[in-house]
Amino acid sequence: MKWLNPNRSTSNFEDRRGRGRRRGALLGGGIGGIVVIVLGLFLGINPSQLNNVIGGIEGTGEEVVDPARQHENEELKDFTLLVFNSCNDVWRTLFRENLSQDYRMPTLVAFTDEVQSACGGATAQVGPFYCPADEKVYIDMNFFHELAQRFKAPGDLAMAYVTAHEVGHHVQNLLGLSETLNEMRRKLSETEFNRYSVQMELNADYLAGVWAHQAQHLGIIAIEPGDVEEALRAAEAIGDDTLQKQARGYAVPETFTHGTSRQRMEAFLSGFETGRFTGRELTLR
Repeated sequence: MKWLNPNRSTSNFEDRRGRGRRRGALLGGGIGGIVVIVLGLFLGINPSQLNNVIGGIEGTGEEVVDPARQHENEELKDFTLLVFNSCNDVWRTLFRENLSQDYRMPTLVAFTDEVQSACGGATAQVGPFYCPADEKVYIDMNFFHELAQRFKAPGDLAMAYVTAHEVGHHVQNLLGLSETLNEMRRKLSETEFNRYSVQMELNADYLAGVWAHQAQHLGIIAIEPGDVEEALRAAEAIGDDTLQKQARGYAVPETFTHGTSRQRMEAFLSGFETGRFTGRELTLR
């Protein structure tokens, strides 16, 4: 992936790297034997489920700053900020041209190990997430090392897919889908709700593909040979079926909340190939 017209603005960026609290509990909760990083793995936390997974870190204790970690993963931070800004440039254009609406930008928060959001506290093990309550995308840059090494999905477009998916959740939030899903949660069984959660996540994967298509169309990036395959490897690595089989040796489809590897790959590829966004593509039915 090559940058043609990079936007290096820091106007919607909060750098919390190196910050932490002297005291506080670790993220807790019963997760059915699957480690937190599997359940929350990037693209992962559904806005309506966020408080169920996050919130185990106490917001008490004196904040401390580790100067040695304040500029950790600087190159990854710079790259992620470029992707984040390009997402906002794309969605501002699409909202104006296709919806005749103004696009409200989210904020990118880079953190180290743990973070407080308006949705609660989270450790880095949760993975990147979007909090609709404060309209911020939270990413510990160490996650990208996990993506490349543990999940065997290296590459620029693989990393960009992560950020673009989270901004996709912001687009869903602006269009009212997050609120709709929250209302459904109170009315449906867990199995029924999971089906809608999968739709929400696949929608965000589709929007990540739309970003890649439109960013190239607008002359922000150039997609190079092998780039799309990088993003597809990332999508494959975090499918519910793949993660559950790795964690416990088998998959339980009724518990899926993000979609299978095949579904996630197809959703991203559909968005990338069509670049289509009218708002009607995003449905919960």
